[in-house]
Order: sequence, then C-alpha cells, then structure tokens
Amino acid sequence: MNTYIRNYSKNELIEDTGRISWTSPSNIALIKYWGKYGHQLPCNTSISFTLNESKTTMDFSWSSKDTPSDEIVLDFYFENKKNQLFEDKIRAFLEKNRELFPMLKFLNLEIESTNSFPHSAGIASSASSMSALALGLCSIENQAFDLDICEADLIQKATYVARLASGSASRSVFPEVASWGENTLTSIKSSDELAAPVEGVHEVFRTYRDSIVIVDGGEKAVSSRAGHALMEAHPYRELRFKRANELVETLYNILKSGDTKSFCDLVETEALELHGLMMNSSPSFILMRPNTLAVIEKIREFRKESGLDLCFTLDAGPNVHILYPQSIEEEVQKFLSSEIKPLAQNGLIIHDRVGQGPERFL
Repeated sequence: MNTYIRNYSKNELIEDTGRISWTSPSNIALIKYWGKYGHQLPCNTSISFTLNESKTTMDFSWSSKDTPSDEIVLDFYFENKKNQLFEDKIRAFLEKNRELFPMLKFLNLEIESTNSFPHSAGIASSASSMSALALGLCSIENQAFDLDICEADLIQKATYVARLASGSASRSVFPEVASWGENTLTSIKSSDELAAPVEGVHEVFRTYRDSIVIVDGGEKAVSSRAGHALMEAHPYRELRFKRANELVETLYNILKSGDTKSFCDLVETEALELHGLMMNSSPSFILMRPNTLAVIEKIREFRKESGLDLCFTLDAGPNVHILYPQSIEEEVQKFLSSEIKPLAQNGLIIHDRVGQGPERFL
C-alpha cells in the first residue's frame, strides 16, 4: 500500500468549508533532469536553486458535497479568469491520482491561481504551480479531516505528489538548494520518488542572484514531455545519465566549498550539454536563438575582463539565466543594463534570487 494514502470517511470531516493559500516558487536546475522512466521517475539526479520572486500563489477553497461521489468537482481560475484548459489538466491529474486524496469523494474544490511572472517568460511555471497545488491538496486533507500530519510528513507527501504532476516541481517544495533522484552520496537524501533539500551549502551560494534574460517570450518549440521522450532512443542516452550522476558529486563538493569559479565552469558546461542533447536527438531541435548566443558571448567577455564570477545556465529554451553572488551585484547590474538589456525582448530582464521555498497563508 502506498504510504502516502490516508483512509477516512465523510464522518471524519472536521471542517465542512475552509480556505487556505500557498505561494510556491519556481527553480532553476544546475544539473538538469532530462529523460525519465516508469511513472514520472528521473533517469538522473538533478540539483537546483530554489527561486524567490518567480512564484505561483494558489488560493484554495473547499466545501462539503451534499452526497459523496466519485465526480471531481473543481473550478479553476487563473489571473482572475476562468481557465478551462488549466482546469482540465488539473482535473485529469486528480483523476489519475485520486487514490492519494480520498477527500475528493467528499469535497468540492475551487482554486484561484496567479503568477508573479509572465506565463511565457521562460520560467518553469509548472514547477511553481504544481508544487503549490501539491502543498494545497495535502494541507486541505490534513486540516479538513484533522489527520494530524506533522509538517515534515506533509512536505514529504507534497514533494511526492508534485513529482507526479511535474518532475521539477518536486524540488520547488524545498528552500535554497534541492535535489531529486537516486545518487551515491550519503549527504544528498533524495530518491527517484522524492526530492530533498541539499544541506551543507556554503553561504556564498545562498546569496546567489538569478537575472533571467528574456530573449524570446514565445511558446517553447518542444514541450518538456516531448523533450524527455527524445532521450528514450538517444544515441548518448546512457553516457548522459552516467555523466550527469557523476557531476552531482562534483557540484555538491563545489557547493560545500564556496568555489564560485568551478561553479561557473560546471554549470555552463552542463547547460550547453543539455542543448547539445537536443541538437543530437531525432528529431533535432535548436532552441537557442541568435541573441541567446550573443548574451553568452557578452557574459564570457565580461567575466574575462572583470575577473568576476558570473555565469549562465539555460533551461530547454532560448532564455538565459545569469547567476552571480550578491557581493558582485552592483557591478553585474551595470553590465546587464549596458550590455545585456538591448539583447532582451522588449528589454525584459527578470531579477530573482535564491529563496526560502514555499509559504502558507491563512
């Protein structure tokens, strides 16, 4: 039996109606999860920075059904408007995983969701939204049926549920630095089913900034689901997974030591390797744009001339995340204004930083 399933009846419903709210952030992967197996399980371990400003807020309301039923009663609103597409996706997710939440038989749900960032800004909205959804569902269950689940156990179920909705969302449940996937390090507690916080990180990395250069705010040329599927028959499949898992140990040692120069070398190489995998896949995708390359060249030139340790990483898209410690923020901001902003679509750069993870209100 799944340890995250709690059995209860309508007679155990303590709160017939209620309202809670969760805010959960996106994250930026430093070592990328690319390729999966089974039921939303990763082929390699990933490590990410949890962001602070790029987040989703979900307000949850519930009421008791007059008569218990298997029908999932859900109303979903995004940015104050009824959103049938998102509602259908969430309902399909709940249908598929209804055994995790027996409360769906007894409760009507309403969810109002807002993002602090543009939906098509190249920030992982699925990570922030699905982690917020998981936290909300787990909290409603705990509160409405008075299950007395401690915070640590609630967070563990939330990362499990978030992973089923969106792999990267499992990491957004935790502050600062998080990992997901089996690994050989005793210091990193994540598994293929559960993400976990990465502890022992040097203070300098806890101050890191992430300035996200929006090169192209349009829809991605390839969805994450399709991208992961490309790894199933990729010629470098096994080599990639082996190398990524080896890099986890290297990155962990860097994060402990505070070596910002080695951090730059590893993170940039990893980002370009991800894009190389897509270019070598069949069908092949080139997701970088001319200004993506121009931004990368500017970063490398500035780093060489200034001696400052700023670097870039990329998700599966054209936009560039520029990472740097707080101690050099003033110099980097001047560089961004003069050299990078003209290369961004409509001059858009979103400034974020390593954050403390989700927060509950109400």
